[in-house]
Amino acid sequence: MKQTHTKLRYIKWLYTAVLLLSMQAALQAQLLPSAGGTEADKATTENPVYPPDSLNRRDPRGTVNGFIQAVADQNYIRASRYLNLKRNWRSNRQRTRIVTKFQKLLDQGGDMIPSSLISDKNEGRADDELAAGQDLVGTVTANGKEIKLYVENRGGDTEENPPLWQFSAETVAAISATGTDESSLLDIVLSDNLKERTLGGVPLGHWLAMVVLIVLSYIASWLLVALMGLVMRGIWKKARNPEKWLIIQALGLPLRLYISVLLFVEASQQVGISIIIRQRFSTITVTIGIAAILILLWRLTDIVSDFTKNRMTIRKRISAISVILFIRRMAKIAIIVIGIIALLGAIGFDVTTWIAALGIGGLALALGAQKTMENFVGSVSLIADQTIRVGDFCRVGDIKGTVESIGMRSTRLRTPQRTVVTIPNGQFASTNVENYAHRDRYLFNPTLELRMETTPDQLRYLLVEIRSMLYAHPSVNNDPAKVRFVGMSASGHKIEIFAYLEAISFDASQEVQEDVLLRILDIVAKSGSDFAYPSQTLYMAQDKGVDQEKTDKAKETVKKWREASELKLPFFRQEHIDELDGTINYPPEGSVGKQNDETKTDG
Repeated sequence: MKQTHTKLRYIKWLYTAVLLLSMQAALQAQLLPSAGGTEADKATTENPVYPPDSLNRRDPRGTVNGFIQAVADQNYIRASRYLNLKRNWRSNRQRTRIVTKFQKLLDQGGDMIPSSLISDKNEGRADDELAAGQDLVGTVTANGKEIKLYVENRGGDTEENPPLWQFSAETVAAISATGTDESSLLDIVLSDNLKERTLGGVPLGHWLAMVVLIVLSYIASWLLVALMGLVMRGIWKKARNPEKWLIIQALGLPLRLYISVLLFVEASQQVGISIIIRQRFSTITVTIGIAAILILLWRLTDIVSDFTKNRMTIRKRISAISVILFIRRMAKIAIIVIGIIALLGAIGFDVTTWIAALGIGGLALALGAQKTMENFVGSVSLIADQTIRVGDFCRVGDIKGTVESIGMRSTRLRTPQRTVVTIPNGQFASTNVENYAHRDRYLFNPTLELRMETTPDQLRYLLVEIRSMLYAHPSVNNDPAKVRFVGMSASGHKIEIFAYLEAISFDASQEVQEDVLLRILDIVAKSGSDFAYPSQTLYMAQDKGVDQEKTDKAKETVKKWREASELKLPFFRQEHIDELDGTINYPPEGSVGKQNDETKTDG
């Protein structure tokens, strides 16, 4: 039983067709001499000119095509000259025998690489794992064994000894040792009349079989894709959505084309259609396969861009839509350019110079539009990372303002002075951006300086009462809420407060901060102390000094805390924090905010 791996190999060849062409072009582009190179450098990079060969055996592609053409012309003696034959096989009878056996093995399911993917360079392919001067061009299966078909350079690389590519002696020996008693399906079903009458060196029945296979392959692929769609709708519930079903239908045509090509290639080999027809059709099948991939990429670009655009429309991110449309246009241009080059390469044109020119043109365009591309990439980064959004208040470098719009080239900020600053998007990639709109809390970190006359017990009173107020305030986060005596200065004693205010906006945080500061003033007043004046300031007044009565009262309060072992220094216990949590009325009694809250409650 034949064990062919044609389908997998064909998929690999088809998917790598564009890559192979691009790699060969890039390799040669790297070897091109620079404009300022010497004549010696140019001579080493240019291919030497070899005298022509009457059988066109200077490269692997010429050898394979020449052999196929000679077999089609039934000129077996000429075809044998493409084989590296032993001395005892060089009689006309032996030559004819080995060529006809080779042809029959190829007809019975041989797998030849499409002509456009075979190297047309004098040195052959340099990107494979084979030895220099040797290329793999196909396989045949005989007696359950796979024979690899190699061509090798039996010449040299000079004008006196030019390249001469032939099927290797190892390949010829393996073919000669196999039997060809099996008959293909076409040999069994075709009538003698269809076998004897030929067209282009091929029996007429094989041409008819090709037409039938083309029709049947497309019908089978259409049914297979339709069945896959029905199964998908039955298993995947989201596929029943009209929008999702339209997406699946949009991918139907490229899938049908690609599957039909695979079915056609596999079936044509299994039924035993002549290698002459299959090799001539190989360029067409590769072209159709590449076209199917390009159509698939084109439609996927539309689907992804439309889906993303709809989501951005729902989120009202208008700036993102313009970037999406621009990326879609660029992607389609890239698909068109790569597609044209790949299709021309599949047909047989040498696209090395085109790709090199395209690379040079792209480099020139990139250098000329460097800032434009930098700003575009910056805009894509802003939208993708969501560093800022329209309406956010942020700082970019030394500039503060509210984001009014994010364009493809620049972003506009409205400053507190009501001026508009336009910043190139590329600058965002190299500048620290501080976004105030994403703050979840607002830092409250004042430092209080109290008079030198403030006693230690008054300080203890202040530390406990201010911290109690912070714990009790519903708009102050308890973790952390620190109040610490941090030292003394020339003006007085320093108490540092470190806490976070819970607020939904900057304006709301200012309201909370105002309330907390007023409460701190009340606590300082109750302690009997006062804030210190700057030591550099000379003042003369009838200063009352510290309030002795309140000082004694604060001292008595701290004494009671000590006697009851309730002095909440250096820290509060968690149960005390829980008792205080939210016990302060905010907004305070008598404020407008408090009246509004009561009105809402009554309503």
